[in-house]
Amino acid sequence: MLLTIDVGNTHTVLGLFDGEEIVEHWRISTDARRTADELAVLLQGLMGMHPLLGEELGDGIDGICVCSTVPSVLHELREVTRRYYGDIPAVLVEPGVKTGVPILTDNPKEVGADRIINAVAAVELYGGPCIVVDFGTATTYDAVSARGEYAGGAIAPGIEISVEALGLRGAQLRKVELARPRHVIGKNTVESMQSGILYGFAGQVDGVVERMARELADDPDDVTVIATGGLAPMVLREATVIDEHEPWLTLVGLRLVYERNVARS
Repeated sequence: MLLTIDVGNTHTVLGLFDGEEIVEHWRISTDARRTADELAVLLQGLMGMHPLLGEELGDGIDGICVCSTVPSVLHELREVTRRYYGDIPAVLVEPGVKTGVPILTDNPKEVGADRIINAVAAVELYGGPCIVVDFGTATTYDAVSARGEYAGGAIAPGIEISVEALGLRGAQLRKVELARPRHVIGKNTVESMQSGILYGFAGQVDGVVERMARELADDPDDVTVIATGGLAPMVLREATVIDEHEPWLTLVGLRLVYERNVARS
């Protein structure tokens, strides 16, 4: 089995693949202070609950693939693979790793590894041109050309960041639950905030994607729009431009990158 680990700024998502099928997944908080030993204990606890894996660390795992937007966590995970999974092939996504996706930005090294991994999976599943909207700590928009090239993207504050900022800076406002209000026209402060958050972000998605699609393809209708990320389900019903929802898009991309590197090494 292949263990895939996607480290984001707020959450870390882990997926276990049996061939091309994801058979288990976990979501935990990202903590940049965790040491390699603590991460190893955490991994052992999670995977020890799966019936297809053994009780010993590494039992049943044939490979590992990791991408991280947090450098300190990537450093510790590198140590985890060396100390605790030393006999298992491991791919840590960083410059030099084969992805099969050309990067057409001014400085390819500054593009987040997760965004390239999403592009890898999007091209494999849907082909180009396409746009990936990832609802995470930030809301990112990534454009992939008809030839499968990473063309660039856009970055906006994420939904949770915006909610926290509104609660902190508004004298009479507070942090509210991320939920769909009864009406667009709120009848109280909580519903008004929920309405502004939900429909405001849905409008942002529609506006950014429509403009990107016009730049990306001669016919914007040819562009497939894929939503992913933990907060995507909130916006799916309200944004009109989203064609597909792939909650495990990054994990699928990690599986593909692992196969492209380990199989060819």
